[in-house]
Amino acid sequence: MARLLQAPPKFHPSEWDIANKMQCASTESQKSRSEHMMAESRRLLDEIEKTTQKSQSDVNKKIEQRRKEIKFWKQELDNKLEQIVHETDVLLTSKTRLEKSLESCKEPLLIARKCLLNRQRRAGIDLVHDKVEQELLKEAEVLQGVIALLGRTLEQTNEQIRLNRSAKYNLEMDLKDKFTALMIDDYCASLTNNTPDTRCADNAVKIEGSFVSPEDWIHFSNMNIEKADKERNNSLALRVLIDGILSQTASDMHKQCEMVNVAFRNRVKEVKDAKHKLETLLAMVLAETASQEVNIAALKKAIADKEGPAKVAQTRLEARSHRPNMELCYDTVQDRLINEVQEITKNNQRLKDTLAQAEAELKGLSRRQLSLKGEIQIKENTLYIDEVLCLQMRESVYMNSF
Repeated sequence: MARLLQAPPKFHPSEWDIANKMQCASTESQKSRSEHMMAESRRLLDEIEKTTQKSQSDVNKKIEQRRKEIKFWKQELDNKLEQIVHETDVLLTSKTRLEKSLESCKEPLLIARKCLLNRQRRAGIDLVHDKVEQELLKEAEVLQGVIALLGRTLEQTNEQIRLNRSAKYNLEMDLKDKFTALMIDDYCASLTNNTPDTRCADNAVKIEGSFVSPEDWIHFSNMNIEKADKERNNSLALRVLIDGILSQTASDMHKQCEMVNVAFRNRVKEVKDAKHKLETLLAMVLAETASQEVNIAALKKAIADKEGPAKVAQTRLEARSHRPNMELCYDTVQDRLINEVQEITKNNQRLKDTLAQAEAELKGLSRRQLSLKGEIQIKENTLYIDEVLCLQMRESVYMNSF
């Protein structure tokens, strides 16, 4: 009990003095460390604030630069898109011209073939491989060549339109992406430290594998622009080619069409001249036939007229043969009667021979008449085919320059 109430041990004054000194020293040290820490904190705060402001300012500048780059390439893409759209529209017009030109070739070719078919109906000697037929065959060949050329050019034009639209699609997709990127960067540029709805994103700094380098980014748009330029230049060259083809083919077809028409007109004139000559000859044959008929009638009458004198002479001879005895004398009368009978018989035979020749000539004239009429009918048929059927049908042929 006595120990429990024992007083605590007492320190020496020096210990007390040392303890107070240690407290002072410890406090001063703690204060010094605290002051150093506060100074370091202020320095760090100032440094970090400046770094943050500098970084944010640099980011703002980078965003602005990026926005300018996007706007620049977007403008370039817009320009190329406008150019390729315009070029495609113009090429579509050229395509329409090609289609109309191709369609317009069908009727002239059909007419050329109909003319060739109609001319097969010419008869006799008129079924000749003349200049008209040669030019018609050449016209059909020219038209078939033009149709084939226009067809190939139309296929080439369709392919170029497809390539133009492909380039246009690539430009539009690139522009769409750039528009979206610009909208995002515009949004980013508008953000400040006081903007509401800003938030922390833990995975924001994560770099995905889909990122492309700035060089690849530029190369991609540049490639789209170069492709659009290439297709536009190809399209321009194709349009020049189309203009040349349309002009040349129209000229060739028009020239050949005129050659055919000239050949037709010349042939019609030749046939008309030939028909006129045949009609003149027919008129001559008809006149000669009429004269020959008169001649035959005269010959027949002459033969008939000689029957009386022949009978008289023969009757006299027969009567004088009955003279009696010495009176049956071969006197000059007897001699002359005999000569008369012989003369009449000979002349009558000559008349009959001449009549036979005249009748043969008349038959020849009749055959010639039929032949001439047949030839005239052939010429009339030819003229109907060439002048009425073919030339009138060809009046509808018009070679347009599309």
